[in-house]
Amino acid sequence: MEITAGGLLEIRITPADVGKRVSVRRVERGSSGAPSFTDTVGVLTSWDQGVLTITRKSGEIVHITESTLVAGKTVPPAPARRRGPAASFEELARAGARAWQPLESEPLGEWTLRAAGGFTRRANSVLPLGDPGVPLEEALARVTSWYAERELPAYVQTATGAAGTQELLGAELERRGWVNEVSAEVRIAALAPIGDVDAPAAASEVRLTRAPDEEWLGRYGRVKDPEVARQVLVAGPSVWFATLPGRAIGRLVVDGRWAGFAAVEVDPAHRRAGLGTAVMAVLARQALDEGASAAWLQVEAENTGARALYDGLGFATHHAYHHFRAAR
Repeated sequence: MEITAGGLLEIRITPADVGKRVSVRRVERGSSGAPSFTDTVGVLTSWDQGVLTITRKSGEIVHITESTLVAGKTVPPAPARRRGPAASFEELARAGARAWQPLESEPLGEWTLRAAGGFTRRANSVLPLGDPGVPLEEALARVTSWYAERELPAYVQTATGAAGTQELLGAELERRGWVNEVSAEVRIAALAPIGDVDAPAAASEVRLTRAPDEEWLGRYGRVKDPEVARQVLVAGPSVWFATLPGRAIGRLVVDGRWAGFAAVEVDPAHRRAGLGTAVMAVLARQALDEGASAAWLQVEAENTGARALYDGLGFATHHAYHHFRAAR
């Protein structure tokens, strides 16, 4: 917070700072009358009718009454990562889109509408990397109509927490009644240490194939139409499927320097035996053989088991992404 020479806090932000990253402090008084201070850091997405809206890195949207502000200032973007590969939001977003392709897509300006018969939100949501070319109200009307024609719910995928992410769009969607159904982290790491990890002996039993078999699809557990699922899953620059028979699976997409990991699933009866690590180590070695040097993956915030696995392999959060669903 800004503190003047006289020791007083100052509010150094105005509505003109909408779109910038800010740090603010507000005061609230409990039933005893004692003051309680709360600090919030994030992107200022609106300042309207005496209320500030700030989106945190995690995607949480905070509404603050102007009269409770005691200090505020603009702050630089979040500091660059000190370890692991350097990456921009757009680079990772495009790598993610290539790794999880829809069955059909259509441009709307710089947005991409994607559909795949409802198999996963990633393949059935709008990727809004840029300007839709029309006013937002019209763009969202086209989005809802396009998905309705396919008998699918309308989703828009947004991101928060890095330079170039879409805090303003997410706040506008929330204001229009769209609901953030799912949030996840995009994590990145150096690839070589994953391939070099001391994996259990079961790693020697991991089988790599170019397409998922019935066992793999059964273990993945999100498949309603196997044919649609296969078409989505095999699409990508260089796709591999790992199967540890009866115990675990994983998916890898090698795309230039990037190795994208997904669908790492371990049978509940065999968890905490290092089998997820074994699958990822085998996939990482394949990616290293193809010239990749950096790894990325996506993990939902409440998946504590997977988060612990990825922490141990050196993954750190780059940004968060969110799927907003149109109001019903």
